[in-house]
Amino acid sequence: MIYRRLLGFPTWRFRSPFEELERIKRQMDLLFEDVKTPFQRSHAGVFPLINLTEDIHNYYVRAELPGVTADTLDIRITSNNLSVSGERKMEAVVEGAKYHRREREAGKFSRVIGLPGEINPDKVEARLENGILTVTVSKAEAAKPRQITVRS
Repeated sequence: MIYRRLLGFPTWRFRSPFEELERIKRQMDLLFEDVKTPFQRSHAGVFPLINLTEDIHNYYVRAELPGVTADTLDIRITSNNLSVSGERKMEAVVEGAKYHRREREAGKFSRVIGLPGEINPDKVEARLENGILTVTVSKAEAAKPRQITVRS
């Protein structure tokens, strides 16, 4: 067995001493692949899911917030950033119940969204309907495109 590993028996080719270490490293990576996956999730980047769109006059931020009520939300706007934070609560679990799958998370969340241009912080509206938060942020007059007439 020692001859087989060190000398490559029965092929008799020269083996680098690092080949065995590389093989062990690959096996360890495969072993820990399943273990490390749950710990690598970034909770702040996952919840809530957000879309940012714009038209000529406004920016629209839409966030998926199922199970969140309006009174648990905190929305703030500063310069070119919109902050959405709150808490999602889950229904109480029956005592003695076993989970077969648990994908929905409960707890506090916070997201900061950078807006691509200047805004008017006095004209911001927020609406929560059917688990979708829509925040309408008016663009600053300097950021809005202007129609320029061409004289001939």
